[in-house]
Amino acid sequence: MTYSTRWSILLIAFMVSLPAISAQETKPESKPQKIDFSRARELARKRSQGEKLTAEEEAFVRRALDAYQAWQQLERLTGGDRAATPRADAPAPPEGRSSVGFKPLNEMTADDKYKGEDGGLFGEGKNKPPSYYSQFLADASVKIKPLDAAGKPAKDGVIGVISISMSNATQEFSMFKRIADADEAKSPRVRIVDCAQGGQTMAQWAPRDARPWEVAANLLTQAKVSPQQVQIAWVKLANAGPRGDLQEHGRKLEKDTLAVLKNAHEKFPNLRMVYLSSRIYGGYGTGMLNPEPYAYEGAFVVRWIIQDHMKRFGGRGSVGNDYGSMGITWGPYLWADGTTPRASDKLIYTREDLAGDGTHPSQEGRKKVADQLLNFFKTDWNAKQWFLKEYLDDDLDQD
Repeated sequence: MTYSTRWSILLIAFMVSLPAISAQETKPESKPQKIDFSRARELARKRSQGEKLTAEEEAFVRRALDAYQAWQQLERLTGGDRAATPRADAPAPPEGRSSVGFKPLNEMTADDKYKGEDGGLFGEGKNKPPSYYSQFLADASVKIKPLDAAGKPAKDGVIGVISISMSNATQEFSMFKRIADADEAKSPRVRIVDCAQGGQTMAQWAPRDARPWEVAANLLTQAKVSPQQVQIAWVKLANAGPRGDLQEHGRKLEKDTLAVLKNAHEKFPNLRMVYLSSRIYGGYGTGMLNPEPYAYEGAFVVRWIIQDHMKRFGGRGSVGNDYGSMGITWGPYLWADGTTPRASDKLIYTREDLAGDGTHPSQEGRKKVADQLLNFFKTDWNAKQWFLKEYLDDDLDQD
């Protein structure tokens, strides 16, 4: 991918996915600068088509990119408080729909059907993987150990856990990092790094040399985690502005995500486990960024990817560090039908759980997802073996 194309993708994604940012962006310790984002988008398109920009236009594009990067830095430092806190004179957000009437995938049975798809996180109404794949996942997880910077086992090493996705994910995962790092049950060997980035959906991560991978590498360096120490990834599936039916937008999302997973394995050679999640409830959304039914239907894409991995790799006892030996499975299933409680855990999403656009989570919504992530890593049988101090320390003492 060329330098010009990378900038264009970044700028367009920025303007599409961050509607809550005003036209007045603030760089750290500088006066506000007004940016005409319509102009920035047009210039980005010109660059992507190979047109040469004037020196003044180049400077404008760079300023727009600087504003985006400054926003991302502030988003990481504050957990997104600025974007989530409405102005005193801001109008009340649209209510949207408090329910769309869909049954959560983990409550659908083998006889239930949605656009030809049956129920259950693993299909056939089942929420647990078949025994052969459970063993496959256990075999992948047991290899997770603290590693030194070169990727060699070390008792004082690091178990790197990263996120890969877009703005919603960085808002949620950054809060998860805060509460997890404060949890005394978590092993100090586990180092969590939020690599998800605003505007960077699966389509943006899919190219091997895409800019999100550069940013992720810089974030890992800042956290003092080497690529060889990254062993776990949480990937939240979404593309901006999906269109068409499930087989159209879903297969596009599947293709992009598979490319992301292969890129991740190439860049992080000791990546052992990938946990996938689809989006939270999108019925309050007022635009076309990722409303219902797309938010709901993303779960079927997660299942397709897992089922494909089960068929191709999970039944043949793959060994070593190749792509086939990497465990791919569900992280927490986050979707619930708005204010209709899920039968299993009573999970709901109220209007207050979403920010003004009805798509990005509010502080309450971020906390709700972060709590689900923390509970997952503390209770999932394979995850807790490396996430919790009591299990990992016992395992290291026996080595």
